Amino acid sequence: MSRIDIAPILAGLVMLALWEGLTRFFEVPTVILPPPSAIGAALVERGPLLLPAAGVTMGLALTALAISIGLGTLIAVVFARVPLLERSLGPYALVLQATPIVAIAPLVIIWTGIENPRRAILILAVIVAVFPVLTSALAGLKAVDPGLDRLFRLHKASSTQRFLRLELPTAAPFLLAGIKTAAGLSLVGVVVAEFVAGTGATGGLSWRLVEAGNRLETATMFAALFLLALMGLVLNAVLALIEKRIRA
Repeated sequence: MSRIDIAPILAGLVMLALWEGLTRFFEVPTVILPPPSAIGAALVERGPLLLPAAGVTMGLALTALAISIGLGTLIAVVFARVPLLERSLGPYALVLQATPIVAIAPLVIIWTGIENPRRAILILAVIVAVFPVLTSALAGLKAVDPGLDRLFRLHKASSTQRFLRLELPTAAPFLLAGIKTAAGLSLVGVVVAEFVAGTGATGGLSWRLVEAGNRLETATMFAALFLLALMGLVLNAVLALIEKRIRA
């Protein structure tokens, strides 16, 4: 293993050791800041409750990401084909992206029905995650080499052939970059939407955080946050591996 690979691990171990030592030395109450050992114990003890909740949150995030990829790519293709639509509707997409999700969440929950929190959470997560896919795919489609485009047209390639053999390969790196950003945002969107929904009907990890907070179980809250961070790292690692395979 190279030093670059070991360095983050060593840094993490040092920070955990300092955290453990300082909280014990200054006798910090666990309700304020539990030591890593207490968080690990809470993760083991509450694992049967937290892990299924993490699975629910991850499932919602992956579903939102898949919808965002399909929807964002489709809109980007339409915008690239019809510039008038991009000029007309593009600013509204930007406004929607700039609007805080917590501001529109109550409306979405009302529109989808309070009895359907999962549907509302998916819609809110897609709203957060779709914009990076849209902008990245659109930038990639516009980055096509004009000379190659003229060559394809000279050989009378159909629109489908140009898209599959020229535009899509050119846009792929841009799209992958957007998907990596959207992956993290989809997870954030699900977590925030679960908080705003204020219901345990979905059984997601955010609700477990709320429960632990209401009971002042700080170690359990940190354990849930650790799982959320781990899910984000796994998503990023998987997408980075896919990107590496595609570019190889």
